[in-house]
Amino acid sequence: MENKDINIRFAQETESEVILELIRGLAAYENMEDEVAATKEQIHETIFVNRDAEVLLAEYKGKIVGFALFFHTYSTFLGKTNIYLEDLFVKEEARGKGIGRLFFKHLAKIAIDKGYGRIEWCCLDWNQKSIEFYKHMGAEVLDDRRIYRISDDKFKEV
Repeated sequence: MENKDINIRFAQETESEVILELIRGLAAYENMEDEVAATKEQIHETIFVNRDAEVLLAEYKGKIVGFALFFHTYSTFLGKTNIYLEDLFVKEEARGKGIGRLFFKHLAKIAIDKGYGRIEWCCLDWNQKSIEFYKHMGAEVLDDRRIYRISDDKFKEV
């Protein structure tokens, strides 16, 4: 589904504040606003200086309405680099226009062009609309995996 009103593009270095606003929008959607500690300066440093992650932005009729933030992982079993999609968010007013699918098409093209093995991501278990969308695209749910996390306040205890 192509739509001439939608443009998916890489974020520019001057758009750190826009990315942060979209992160806050995602956090509000997930009822996690109090967990956003990122600053505009951190976004700039980690994405545009260190290149720890990459960001795609979606424009609908010239207005930025969503983002996909991803970074690279590696599969020892495949012997290939992968894309890990950390976040994908589309503002409510732009949902249902095919933007999510276009984000995935763009990521898939990157993966194909670079010879990557997979695109992987997580989804909150209560987010049924997203789960249905992912399944409709043919995504496989890995029921035999659990995500574990050690946060920075515990690093020294390891």
